[in-house]
Amino acid sequence: MTPQLAVEDTRTRTGGWAVLGPGGIARRFLAGLASSDGELVAVGSSDSSRARAFADEAQQQGAVDVTADGYAQALADPRVDAVYVSSVHTGHPALVLEAIAAGKAVLCEKPLSVNHGTTMALVDAARQAGVPLVEAYMYRFHPQTRAVLDLVREGAIGRVTHIDASFAFRVGERAGRLFDPAVAGGGILDVGGYPTTMAAAIVDAADGVHASEPVELTASGTLGPTGVDEWTVAKATYRSGITATLTTGVMAPAENTVTILGERGSIRIAEPWVPAGDTTIEIAATDGVRTITIDATDAYGLEADATIAALREGRADAPEMTSAETLATARTLDRWRAAIGLQYAFEADDVDIPPVRAASGGSTATVMQYGEIPGIDKRVSRLVMGVDNQPNLAHASAVFDVYAEQGGNVFDTAYIYGDGDLERRLGRWIANRGIREEVVVITKGGHTPHCDPESVSRQLIESLERQGTDYADIYMLHRDNPDVPVGEFVDVLDEHARAGRIRVFGGSNWTPERIDEANAYAAANGRQGFGVVSDHFGLAEAYDVPWAGCVHVTDAASRRWLEERQLPLLPWSSQARGFFAGRAHPDDLSDPELVRCYYSDDNFERLRRAEHLGAERGVPTTAIALAYVLAQPFPTFPLFGPRTIEETRSSMRGLTVDLTAEEVAWLNLGS
Repeated sequence: MTPQLAVEDTRTRTGGWAVLGPGGIARRFLAGLASSDGELVAVGSSDSSRARAFADEAQQQGAVDVTADGYAQALADPRVDAVYVSSVHTGHPALVLEAIAAGKAVLCEKPLSVNHGTTMALVDAARQAGVPLVEAYMYRFHPQTRAVLDLVREGAIGRVTHIDASFAFRVGERAGRLFDPAVAGGGILDVGGYPTTMAAAIVDAADGVHASEPVELTASGTLGPTGVDEWTVAKATYRSGITATLTTGVMAPAENTVTILGERGSIRIAEPWVPAGDTTIEIAATDGVRTITIDATDAYGLEADATIAALREGRADAPEMTSAETLATARTLDRWRAAIGLQYAFEADDVDIPPVRAASGGSTATVMQYGEIPGIDKRVSRLVMGVDNQPNLAHASAVFDVYAEQGGNVFDTAYIYGDGDLERRLGRWIANRGIREEVVVITKGGHTPHCDPESVSRQLIESLERQGTDYADIYMLHRDNPDVPVGEFVDVLDEHARAGRIRVFGGSNWTPERIDEANAYAAANGRQGFGVVSDHFGLAEAYDVPWAGCVHVTDAASRRWLEERQLPLLPWSSQARGFFAGRAHPDDLSDPELVRCYYSDDNFERLRRAEHLGAERGVPTTAIALAYVLAQPFPTFPLFGPRTIEETRSSMRGLTVDLTAEEVAWLNLGS
């Protein structure tokens, strides 16, 4: 939340605005600002003459005492409450971060950033700083949009079945930012977000949900000679079955309308994006055709007022365009670009993507816990980052940076993850940050059907090459193969350890009996033994495992074995695949895997107790489930695989919870 002092300061005066990036769209914003409660007080640009020219224009239109200089000078002006960022797309992140660091509310032109990974980082930076961040899809603030969504909610055309939305135009020649891939040119990022956000808002209104994303998205399109998308059409299907056709482009015009089809009629918006003057909404239903007229208003002024209102009220965003919708839009636009094969060179998996963090570094409230694993001469964070949910380097970098910022330094990957792409992404991120000797990398190989000593050696060498390193801190066999004598596995792993390619090795999805057998062989033959184990373990008892060949150690006998051996356990799926994250209800049988593995009266009682304790402690139930794993009487280093920064921070809250021995026993159905 915004500090109370900031709220008191801004209540007493008109909202003062700075414009960063005084171009054509900024002039439209300036015109709209005249109809708002705000006023322009500063202009910032990398070109001071452009800033001065814009300030002079503003003063000719009635603004008073507008300063013009560089970005830093504009942000330092004490009269500035909020900042409007309107540079080229690739310039948004740096300016947004500077504004956040200066404690200003931010209204940033769409897209907030080029991809979902960077967008996540910007939203997180604003949340940590306690300032509002609003993406400037100005049509969302226009009363016409609100009226359309109300019609959908009221069922004016019955159940919605399909949406057709387009925003495309033709530019005379292939020149300027729209055709420059270095600044993320093309139609999808320039105006494709308009049909995307409109369709999502309509689905939200129809289904009573928020921040909808397609469950299926396909697209076709044309990449022009400069390498940007010039014309493209996406076909989207949403969870309830509503479909949408989304059209955008910069080298061919479209109708630039929105049509909503329902079971009892249709709604058509003739000017959905930049309404000029009075506008109309046409509703054709079974009882006839009617038209609703919306009085002229300036949406740019409305989005400015909404941003100032968010600042004054201590909110993170504006209800007309929430951060959740911004993140959902970024994911959808990523998918649309991927569907037509468009990736910009600066976001490729083999480039140096710098951290996207505010100058203050954000919050470091989480206190990481550390443990020791014999054979590893580095501190080992108790929470281990699984890398298997990172679709690209920009996304991975954003998530990994927050984890590392909070003190995390252990990463878990495997030969089979993403056909090697995830190992490459992790290795590139580590190289980009220059921290190989500070992190602990867990690498796994030997997954069925290639679980034999020869395959293990081949996969280990290939994994190291992918990661750009010459050793694995911890190497684990991903599966066991009981048909192979245990001594053959120990021999090959010991050989690689002696060659310096492995520091510590162990088994993932190995039974306690096979690990005992392996270590007995090692002791009898002068070999290094298994130093870690990674099986399924958590508060919920597992009655089956999600994949063939997996092993759980949630039963009482396995728990006793872990306590006796004191072998470090790196448990996977310690949250029971969402059982403690709100996905499990006794009458919800929609996830057969969850039902098969975890549904029982005992586990639902464990869930009830975790919910109760979480409510008492003021933390999510997932934090209690993680704290339970950390509080075991044997060394544990639980793995987690967050898909977003928000999930990362939520999971890490378990580090702040200390459970007593009595609470641990009670959670596991003890008295």
